[in-house]
Amino acid sequence: MKLRVLAGPNPSALSPIPINNGQVHPIVSELFEGKVVVYIKGLPPSSSLEDAGASPWNAAAYFGNSERASTTWSIQVQGRFLTPFSADDVLFGNTFDRPLKLPWGTSAILKFMNYIDPTLEHDLQSTTKPWALSPLIATMPYFAHRRMDTDTASAKQIEFPMKTTLVDDTSELYHCYTPPPTSSPGDTNDGDPSFINLKYLPSPRRSFFSTPEHRRFVTFGPDDSITTDFCYGFLSFTPSPDSTGNIGSDWGTGPRLEISSGLSFDLGHYWDGQPVRFVCCERKRPRGGSDGRVYPEDDEPWGRTFWCVAIEIVEDDGNEEEEEGNDGGKGEQIADSDMINDMDKGADDID
Repeated sequence: MKLRVLAGPNPSALSPIPINNGQVHPIVSELFEGKVVVYIKGLPPSSSLEDAGASPWNAAAYFGNSERASTTWSIQVQGRFLTPFSADDVLFGNTFDRPLKLPWGTSAILKFMNYIDPTLEHDLQSTTKPWALSPLIATMPYFAHRRMDTDTASAKQIEFPMKTTLVDDTSELYHCYTPPPTSSPGDTNDGDPSFINLKYLPSPRRSFFSTPEHRRFVTFGPDDSITTDFCYGFLSFTPSPDSTGNIGSDWGTGPRLEISSGLSFDLGHYWDGQPVRFVCCERKRPRGGSDGRVYPEDDEPWGRTFWCVAIEIVEDDGNEEEEEGNDGGKGEQIADSDMINDMDKGADDID
């Protein structure tokens, strides 16, 4: 069995992408234009560094950086929304196509998750299509924004893939801010300390935007370049060692959840074949909601998808020819990004 990573503008339009060599994969739709790069610790690059499109800034350089020493995986995305969206309506997390086989005690875990991350909304116990989503601006571990006007676009763009680890930066986010109607005439947010104090620190940014009102007055549009790094260290995709201590290509029952105390849990016990699907999507408002849009009557509790990255485990039949991504491949269904997110938050509080 082997690991396969896919990406695309939505779950129905995924294709296999290379990993660990710094090669970017474009994502383009009528809603979003951007690119993605994926690093997974312990796995070899999909292709050699001499291949076209590869970058000398690869997984070895990324995980070798002291700021990411404990990280085991990273999904980096850079792009822009082609039409304006409120920061409150841009969500990130996991969606699934069928019910999950959840472990005993899940209800208590979900209550704890909501306590740690008040922005999290979920229905992981759904009998149709489970999901767990949070506002992207409040849940991303690392988030950087640039206002790209015509004169400074090329100079201000963050290099991608980055040749260093992403530093949180919301110093230009005031360009996206629309003051509430109660603001006094002539007020400007250029000197708003709420934004200035968030410049390079993830924790204050995540805390500030945990409030819906703070998100609703920020709008992302075509002139806003957003770079994110979704990276954590609790989930290990590296195959388990065999009886002799060697790591082979057999994935066994799947990835492992590893706790800092040395405890390791095999998530394969709860695996039913679904991929780990990370999506950035639109919040679905009630039909005829205040935004003026008419939403279609469908069975998906989330709105339109901006981009999607899926990690799945497939049978290694020796055929190098990869098919277009679909939900038929084997994958690990219990890897909820918000649960991992909340665990890291808890670890930060303890530290």
